[in-house]
Amino acid sequence: MSDKTSLRKQMKEKLAMLSKPAYEDYSGKIAAKLFEDENWIQAQVVGITVSKAPETDTYQIIRKAWELGKQVAVPKCYPEERTLSFRTLSEFSQLESVYYGLLEPIVDLTSEVPSEEIDLLIVPGAAYTREGYRLGFGGGYYDRYLTNYFGKTLSLAFNEQIIPQFPVEGHDIPVSKIITNLEVIQTK
Repeated sequence: MSDKTSLRKQMKEKLAMLSKPAYEDYSGKIAAKLFEDENWIQAQVVGITVSKAPETDTYQIIRKAWELGKQVAVPKCYPEERTLSFRTLSEFSQLESVYYGLLEPIVDLTSEVPSEEIDLLIVPGAAYTREGYRLGFGGGYYDRYLTNYFGKTLSLAFNEQIIPQFPVEGHDIPVSKIITNLEVIQTK
């Protein structure tokens, strides 16, 4: 088992131990910090995943984006090519359950949003360094997407997900900012 694989497993176990009240509290604090962030305020189009516990809850963030008149784009994975595209989401009923119980946009009900139209991309991860490097969930989808994305990036994480270090590879692209329940880490 590689260092990254065992680290992912340890992080999943650590996050699974968060109580429901702590999870809700931390997610709420992270969302509140995000809503005050300049990149969020200025963004008209936000790329964001539909969370699956124990990731930071993004449902409240998506609802807030709609309330503010922002366009929301969520990822659709293409496992054969191991690539992602982002598609518009204007209501949760436009989602369907795919592999691993992930919710993705239904292609017939949504339209693709080119990467250059996404003002702010909220990048998921299992763990992060204070320099903005992220340990993804193992598919490399975001690593590939980020090579051709030039807008603003940030990640939402519980404080427990910030770790001193892990093996960083040449293709790893750090996010510009990490918002946790305790702080906002400016990485660049």
